[in-house]
Amino acid sequence: MLVIAAVVLALLTPAVAGAAPASAAPAAVAPAAASSVRPMTLDGWNAGNIISDAVFTSKSTMSADQIQNFFNAKVPSCQSGYTCLKDFRVTSQNRPADAYCSGYSGTANESAASIIYRVSQSCNINPQVLIVMLQKEQGLVTHTWPSGWRYDSALGQGCPDDAPCDPSYVGFFQQIYGAARQMQIYMEGRWFTWYAPGNTWNILYNPNQGCGSGPVYIANKATAALYYYTPYQPNPAALRAGYGEGDGCSAYGNRNFYNYFTDWFGSTQSNPAADNPFGNIELLQAKPGQIAVAGWALDPNTTSSIAVHVYVGATGVPVTADANRPDVAAAYPGRGAAHGYSATVPVTTSGDQNVCVYAINQGPGSNVLLGCRTVTPLVGSPVGAVDEIKQANGSLQISGWALDPDVVDPIPVHVYVDGVGKPITADQTRSGIPAAYAVYGTKHGFSTTVAVGPGSHSVCVYGINTGVGGNVQFACSTVTVTAGGNVDQGRPPFGNFEAASATVGKITAAGWAIDPDTADPIAVHVYVDAAGAAYTANQPRSDVGAAYPASGSNHGFTASVSATPGVHNVCAYAINNGAGGNVLLGCRSVTVPSAPTVDAGRVPFGNVEAVTSSSGTITVSGWALDPDTTSPIAVHMYVDSVGAAFTADIPRPDVAAAYPGTGTNHGFTAKMTATPGTHNVCIYGINNGAGGNVEIRCLSVTVG
Repeated sequence: MLVIAAVVLALLTPAVAGAAPASAAPAAVAPAAASSVRPMTLDGWNAGNIISDAVFTSKSTMSADQIQNFFNAKVPSCQSGYTCLKDFRVTSQNRPADAYCSGYSGTANESAASIIYRVSQSCNINPQVLIVMLQKEQGLVTHTWPSGWRYDSALGQGCPDDAPCDPSYVGFFQQIYGAARQMQIYMEGRWFTWYAPGNTWNILYNPNQGCGSGPVYIANKATAALYYYTPYQPNPAALRAGYGEGDGCSAYGNRNFYNYFTDWFGSTQSNPAADNPFGNIELLQAKPGQIAVAGWALDPNTTSSIAVHVYVGATGVPVTADANRPDVAAAYPGRGAAHGYSATVPVTTSGDQNVCVYAINQGPGSNVLLGCRTVTPLVGSPVGAVDEIKQANGSLQISGWALDPDVVDPIPVHVYVDGVGKPITADQTRSGIPAAYAVYGTKHGFSTTVAVGPGSHSVCVYGINTGVGGNVQFACSTVTVTAGGNVDQGRPPFGNFEAASATVGKITAAGWAIDPDTADPIAVHVYVDAAGAAYTANQPRSDVGAAYPASGSNHGFTASVSATPGVHNVCAYAINNGAGGNVLLGCRSVTVPSAPTVDAGRVPFGNVEAVTSSSGTITVSGWALDPDTTSPIAVHMYVDSVGAAFTADIPRPDVAAAYPGTGTNHGFTAKMTATPGTHNVCIYGINNGAGGNVEIRCLSVTVG
């Protein structure tokens, strides 16, 4: 396994709450000098210089996206019913500018990562400091089932050990902004002076004063601020324990701050952003059986190519970012051009995969997570279909298509007739493979013949798996071969009763029907109430032929039946061409008018067929008509309470065919601007005369 960054495995120990107790300030130790106090060590730990002022106030170490990617990597999956930090959102609030922060403009539904970044910029605090404080106070960065109270008191700001939190600091945003601002107040040294830098102070080991204290020379303002926030130092037992528990006199807040910061972000004494590698993920694409990643990465301390580690789930692949990238060289002069990388990582499990890319540090600094994204891989069990089973020269001819999502290459198919197997390869050029599998090409058809005699035969076809998944049965049925050579598998017909309309003295019904055991047109029976008539579904329907290529295109029907004025029940049946039974395609209620009128007062109707949102715009398309006129009608679109008028006048011959006599121009495309968030979108058909308007559809649409 590749080791690319330190990982903390120890369970969190409870951190001491961030607010100072209401006890007297510690006395300065006189006259000790800095050199007379020897700091205890924990891999570089210095009780008097926990973190430098420069690192503490380096607000450009992480962008909002980098913070979000960091949270995603720490908790790829949250327990059901809980909201983890990576998914947490809240409405932030306005804050005025003052001497400590430059203010804040509140935003609805703002992510935790965005709040941390914007607060760090306003209050001039390293966002990594706020991230570490979230972990050491409430464990929120790695928690997989956090309760709401953890967010309400996320940093312990205004939450003393011996009293409830100050109500003005309750809530995630209030905690982040309040704590960052408070750190600037602490560092100012105007109101808080008992840990003032440049002096040696006795600092307690524990809230229990009986546990004693020790002298600490406070070297800088950032360290003083941490002690104002958590006024205890770790005793020797706490230092020896690492992340674990010490003894009854141990306190862990400042020790844990140091441990998490150095493990996650590197040294607390130098600007981590100056020495860390950086780069970009430019391509992240699912390919059959693997995921491709490409981009660039460099380390500011060297012109040499650096390593990049790509992880798909738990599977890692190391690559070298050494491809020629003159654009990177131009953007970062003096760093060279050999900094591009590309990698393909095999996928070994099904389901969405968490893909993470790390730039591996050289020299000072630490490894950097360039980003994590969720990718749906192209893997799984074989897919395919048996299109046709027919008799030819004393044999059954069996054909169809099959592919395995893990590979582009043709796969084996096993055909069993009466229990006897025959292996073949699905490598024939085949049109009509569903568009969802276009990336696999067209060489996935199969066809084979098996000699049989008259009678019933069992035919089963299996796709043989490659990679993730297992073998799949595409079909298994009994077919009957007659002495005349016909094959009927006894499957029922199917189709669609698409439209029924009425004019004076007449009802028109339309749709399509297929018997899967033959490519020939079949009969359709149309009943108006109890009176039926037979028709043949033999009209060209290219859309049906494209959906069912083995059956051909001539399967549409249009039936015209005389009818008296009034309400009639219209039903359409698909009639089987052999064994298998007939099928009811559907029934509709139709009103035949008594005589032509200028306006019968009927209401409009229509359909919403597509809704999209992009770049602050919601677009709705469909069709609408008023049955009392062939003219286009108005369509009103509402986004929440704001409406706009459009005209349904786009040519729609399919609507005209379904509703004869209503005209052709009834399509519409309506577009309105919308702010980010979820909106109620409604479409209304506006009556061209009497009868009233109609709500065609209302739905909820989210604008990104």
